[in-house]
Amino acid sequence: MSASIAASAEQFVTLLLADQLFGVPVLQVRDILREQIITRIPLASPEIAGSLNLRGRIVTAIDLRRRLRLPPLAQGAPKMSVVTEREGDLYALIVDQVCEVLTLDSAQFERNPLTLVPDRARYCAGLYRMETSLMLVLDLDRVLTSAWEA
Repeated sequence: MSASIAASAEQFVTLLLADQLFGVPVLQVRDILREQIITRIPLASPEIAGSLNLRGRIVTAIDLRRRLRLPPLAQGAPKMSVVTEREGDLYALIVDQVCEVLTLDSAQFERNPLTLVPDRARYCAGLYRMETSLMLVLDLDRVLTSAWEA
């Protein structure tokens, strides 16, 4: 990687949801967890899956499939969580699979196209064109703020 690309590179933790690749800036990821026991929160919106215990801290679990209006995951299929922090609170985004960390050139970043499904455009900052697919970059501020406004 040349010095100019390294200077404008961003790193993303990639994850899959319904066969769509998403990216979360690596600096916003606090932890990655295998499937956890989640306690349902009475009267919470359907997008709030519940809460889990992470080393003694209560973490709000958000079903990212519901947040993005994607079909539910098959019953019994394994899930993972990407833990992030916002304003001192921890949140676990429930995803199908966490893949790898990618380093991408910021110059290749594109804003959301007008043809992007509105439910995804609402929560994505933009995208990167990969060899065989698109990686949508999640805007965690929008995802987490909207979870409480649903």
